[in-house]
Amino acid sequence: MYIVIGKEGQLAQELGALLGEQAVCLGRQEIDLGSMESIEATLAQIPVTAIINASAYTAVDRAETEAELAHLINCTAVGNLATYANKHGVHLVHVSTDYVFSGQNGRPYLPTDELSPLGVYGATKAAGERKLTEVLPERSCILRTSWVYSKFGNNFVKTMLRLMQEREYLSVVDDQIGSPTEASGLAKACIEAAQKKIVGVYHYTDEGVASWYDFANAIQEIALEYGLLSRRIPISPIPTAAFPTPAKRPSYSVLDKQSLRAAFSELTGRHWREPLRELLGALADKPQ
Repeated sequence: MYIVIGKEGQLAQELGALLGEQAVCLGRQEIDLGSMESIEATLAQIPVTAIINASAYTAVDRAETEAELAHLINCTAVGNLATYANKHGVHLVHVSTDYVFSGQNGRPYLPTDELSPLGVYGATKAAGERKLTEVLPERSCILRTSWVYSKFGNNFVKTMLRLMQEREYLSVVDDQIGSPTEASGLAKACIEAAQKKIVGVYHYTDEGVASWYDFANAIQEIALEYGLLSRRIPISPIPTAAFPTPAKRPSYSVLDKQSLRAAFSELTGRHWREPLRELLGALADKPQ
């Protein structure tokens, strides 16, 4: 049985949909990741094949004032899951982020590049990675990803659709560059890593690069085609400096996926516009 941690999140919901009866999805109501006793007691009742940790504290700006909570979820909990996996001989797949990098390289980041987070969120995710590789180096897989969205939960795509309906114009940052990632593809990567017991650190995103401004324009363009929006509004590019936030964000956090393509034989890369189009098409088929 595959244990999926973080069942309220969009990635965990995609994993649950793909794995079906092969998965037990656990959230905060079922397991306390800060307690080894809770982890042992909860998982003792389940025949565990592998663990996929899709749980994370992802409120990037709020993390600056909630550092203790972010560290508990992004580092302490990861260490506890690794300790359990080490004790019971279980493979652990853990999802991390492009925010472990500063974005100053000017080239796609390799899995082996030095971690250099800019804020608390990235620092706690980096600490979680280090804890996992320290405790469970030979039976763990870290998948770093970026700009995740899906039909589940709250994300950039859904926020843009709402704002495009409510406002007369939008301003979107155009000097932060990365790769949008639709969560079902990431979920398939997690499942392959768990099934094949792939070990190491890899990068998974959809193909291609974009700024948040590019991403927003693509959302509007496709949403208009599918009738999700009734009108086009102006979208203006703005620099990060014009939209100050509590947490600094990497300016260029494109992730190099060459090692992933070699190790994950079942994955087929697609340009980020393709899964975006599919998701918006699926949303258009729903009663509005």
